[in-house]
Amino acid sequence: MVEKVSRAAALWMVLGEWRAHPARVVTAALAIAIGVALGFAVHLVNASALNEFSQALRTVNGDADLQVRAASPLGFAEGAYPRAARVAGVAAASPGVELAAAVGGAGGVTLVGLDALRAAAVTPALLARPSGGQAAPGAEVFDPQAIRLSPSALASSGAAVGDEIAVTAAGRTARFRIAAVLEAVPEGQKIATIDIAAAQWRFGQLGRLQRIDLKLAPGADPDAVRKALAQVLPPDAEAASRETALRRSDSLSRAYRVNLEMLGLVALLTGAFLVYSAQSLSVARRRPQFALLRVLGAPRRALMAQVLGEGLIVGAVGAGAGLALGLGLAGAALRLLGGDLGGGYFGDRRPALVFAPAAAAAFLALGLAAALAGSLLPARAAARAQAAVALKTAGDAAEGPSPAGALWAVGLLAGGVAAAFAPAVGGVSVFGYLSIGLLLGGGVAAMPWLARLLLSPAKAWAPPWPAIDLAFKRLWGAPGQAALALCGIVASTSLMIAMAVMVTSFRGSVEDWLDQILPADLYIRVEGGGGFEPADQARMAQVAGVRQIRFRRIAPLSLAPDQPPVALIVADIDRSAPGSDLPVIGRPAVVPPDATPVWVSEPAAWIYRLAPGQRLRLPLGPDGSSQVMVAGIWRDYSRQQGAIALGAADYQRLTGDRLRTEAAVTLAPGAAPGATAEALRAALPAALRERAVIGEPRQIRAVALRIFDRSFAVTYLLEAIAIVVGLTGVAATFAAQTLARTKEFGMLRHVGVLRSQIVAMLATEGAILGAVGAVAGVALGFAMSQVLIHVVNPQSFHWTMQTRAPWGLVAGVAAALVAASAGAALAAGRRALSGDAVRAVREDW
Repeated sequence: MVEKVSRAAALWMVLGEWRAHPARVVTAALAIAIGVALGFAVHLVNASALNEFSQALRTVNGDADLQVRAASPLGFAEGAYPRAARVAGVAAASPGVELAAAVGGAGGVTLVGLDALRAAAVTPALLARPSGGQAAPGAEVFDPQAIRLSPSALASSGAAVGDEIAVTAAGRTARFRIAAVLEAVPEGQKIATIDIAAAQWRFGQLGRLQRIDLKLAPGADPDAVRKALAQVLPPDAEAASRETALRRSDSLSRAYRVNLEMLGLVALLTGAFLVYSAQSLSVARRRPQFALLRVLGAPRRALMAQVLGEGLIVGAVGAGAGLALGLGLAGAALRLLGGDLGGGYFGDRRPALVFAPAAAAAFLALGLAAALAGSLLPARAAARAQAAVALKTAGDAAEGPSPAGALWAVGLLAGGVAAAFAPAVGGVSVFGYLSIGLLLGGGVAAMPWLARLLLSPAKAWAPPWPAIDLAFKRLWGAPGQAALALCGIVASTSLMIAMAVMVTSFRGSVEDWLDQILPADLYIRVEGGGGFEPADQARMAQVAGVRQIRFRRIAPLSLAPDQPPVALIVADIDRSAPGSDLPVIGRPAVVPPDATPVWVSEPAAWIYRLAPGQRLRLPLGPDGSSQVMVAGIWRDYSRQQGAIALGAADYQRLTGDRLRTEAAVTLAPGAAPGATAEALRAALPAALRERAVIGEPRQIRAVALRIFDRSFAVTYLLEAIAIVVGLTGVAATFAAQTLARTKEFGMLRHVGVLRSQIVAMLATEGAILGAVGAVAGVALGFAMSQVLIHVVNPQSFHWTMQTRAPWGLVAGVAAALVAASAGAALAAGRRALSGDAVRAVREDW
């Protein structure tokens, strides 16, 4: 009977508390929902993008079990084809030429040259189905003048089946007749196919291949076949499976999405602190009620289970709402930002949203765990309360910091510092994010001591006004209560400051880097395949108004099958002073005269563990392999997968390739940039004229910074959410604490304190707590930002930067916290300043 009464009383207490203080419960649930929504949305967006990439890979690879791919666009010797076809376990092999092309002036098309008889067994989707429903390819696939386009490529070309169209690839232009449409290629993929002999002959690829699609015999072991292929393939070719290609694509965006997911989970940790704050205040307010239940026979474990159950309900509501919100955010992000959340990893693709039940269950469990973790300490406090004392007090008596809490704070902070020095795990800064979580937990746990430390000087020098004096003494004497109010403030503020400092530092470093790498007056880039042949380069150099023009080529170069290709940058580099051409950092190596020097970017040095003076083999040269020496490391913020700079003369000696894809133009004195740009465009052949992008440094800088801001759009959103949640938590916390002090205010009124003085006291308390929270949050945020800048970014993105503080934002946030805290304290004190305070004291007597 007692147990039934206790359960009924517990339910009555919970419903009554939530009905009386809905804002506090809603704020805690909202914080959980935001953390779950952000993490779940990022996961869904990435899963959807990878799913689309997998579908595209299946389309291009067809039924191929393995694929031999060239390490560079220059391809590999076609003699590798018969050797690969004869490897044990290979049932069918289809050679191919694959080039980046522009079709009808529209770039971004993948041109594939195929042997129709071989491709029919391996990549049938790349062969247009003939009329009449026959399974075999039609005679048009052998026509050297015929080209087949996917629906997206056809739409972008502006032509129709039967039309003649110009195709530009590898610096050459040829005309073809559109013979058919590749209906099996999904929407959004721009693919064109021609006969392999026509591709080799008309685009300068004689004796070269870029791919060999392989179909294995039944029962063949793919790993064994790959090892056998490695023995017969040249150094500039590599065997990869569909899984390898997926891992390569996954690694390209992994750091970016993991960074966003971890920031979402840190927001979820902030939600756990807000739950802790709300539950602690609720327990303190209901301490007499819990004591009454104990007197009536309720066991301690029942009280503990009640508080944990409240947290579980809050977590379930918040996590459920977060899943729904995350689903909506993922859909909106895919439409507005694409599958890479603005990071630039998957181009302009807009993949369809793919729901992930397992991920939904995992994030639901994380939300519940965060709410339970935030409720654990308040539940223990409710169970350990002394009934006789709690029946006569509201839990707002003066108290001091506990030694056990001090040990927890020191331990968490020390653990956070130690974790910051740990290496990455699988390319992900696991310990870096753990460090941020431990620092956040330690900073919040240290708030009672920090509150007294910051209030001690102010308490000694407080103005001799009763209201202000009471405010300082009350906060100094009850640091535990102050810590509860500061918990959510410090958590959300520190997270926001940490991200703001990191983004500001990164953006400032990118701005400086752009100034360093854009010294010329005009820049020209060819989009969609092709480039400047030597004759084009000579005509451009003779244009009036051009004092100097420097050409370079940028092409992908694969150094490992499971890593994204690095960018090979071919440019004129002064070996004696490379810093004039590249933003070199650190001490360079001494390169012997007979060595071929290369300069690797920071990300390439991190990923492949390269250092100045180290020898490296590149898949270039007549034999498909050339030894080079790392001469130095340079800063590059545009290519996360890494870049290798090679001198133009050395590149031409190794490959014989003279095609260039970009140009930097220095104008003659008095030359007009606009007129010179038009003259340069007019000097280009018609196939390049429309696809040549010409820009001035200020335009390129603006576009680069706009892309930067787009890629950090989700981070900016997270900052705004952190501010809103923090200020909402301030209001809810002060409302709860003020209502819990009704008897205190009644006693003050009885001893003669004026209502205006109580108003001043409340405003002062709110402002003081806001100031303390701002100081603690900013200090903790700066500490966390150093982990983001010097640990997470180098380990995840392989970029280094200098710390830059957004002092204007910091000052604005601090002022907003002080004002919001004071305003929330006043708003919450309306009931305390009414007659209820006097009646509360009368009832206590």
